[in-house]
Amino acid sequence: MTVTWETLGWEQVAAGVGRCRLPVWDCTVGLIVGEDCAFVVDTGSSPEEGARVREGAQRLAGRAVTGVVLTHPHFDHVFGAAAFGPVPVFAADGAQAVYREGREEMYADAVHNGLDAAAARAAADALVRPGEYVRDVTALARGAGREILLVRIGPGHTAHDLAVVVPGDPTVVFCGDLVEESGEPQAGPDAVGAQWPAALDRLLELGGEDAVYVPGHGAVVDAGFLRRQRHELAVRFGARESTA
Repeated sequence: MTVTWETLGWEQVAAGVGRCRLPVWDCTVGLIVGEDCAFVVDTGSSPEEGARVREGAQRLAGRAVTGVVLTHPHFDHVFGAAAFGPVPVFAADGAQAVYREGREEMYADAVHNGLDAAAARAAADALVRPGEYVRDVTALARGAGREILLVRIGPGHTAHDLAVVVPGDPTVVFCGDLVEESGEPQAGPDAVGAQWPAALDRLLELGGEDAVYVPGHGAVVDAGFLRRQRHELAVRFGARESTA
């Protein structure tokens, strides 16, 4: 059988760019393939799930994964990173202490949300500390015609949210959980609600009107969806409405 995005359960959203919706928490993982690179965006909720993501990504890319980007430090997005071995791992600057000291909080959150306690314990113990932290914008240029921008968005869903922008036709923006389509955006104790709407303004500036926006949970959306969710967040958290 020919390997395609669809046969492996992935959705292609642009040339060389796709995503997979994982079971249970409907968490999105992304894949960006260039001439000599294969970057995975988020990694799932356990090393076992991460291994399945890695296998699928490598079959689609035709090469080993060359880097991992973590959009924010929540268990369902980062616990799978241990399965990727010694590759560069990127996260938003400011999150160092979370990855250094926050494994017990991640473990407790995972168990609270239904992950088996033994699996959560093993995943927390294997938690990967990123080696590269993005202060503002980091450009990853790999291969002909392929550019990947890692952008530290700032506070919103968490205090340390990172977006991934893949310029092209269309441009693709991986939003992490700054955007959710399958339900109301989840705001835990580490959310910064007053600044969350402004984070969506930044995503819209980065992607533009015609971009494909990939949420952390749910179906791919457009700029109109982001504007509507931005309004809902502003009402929810009492933030200033956009003048755009």
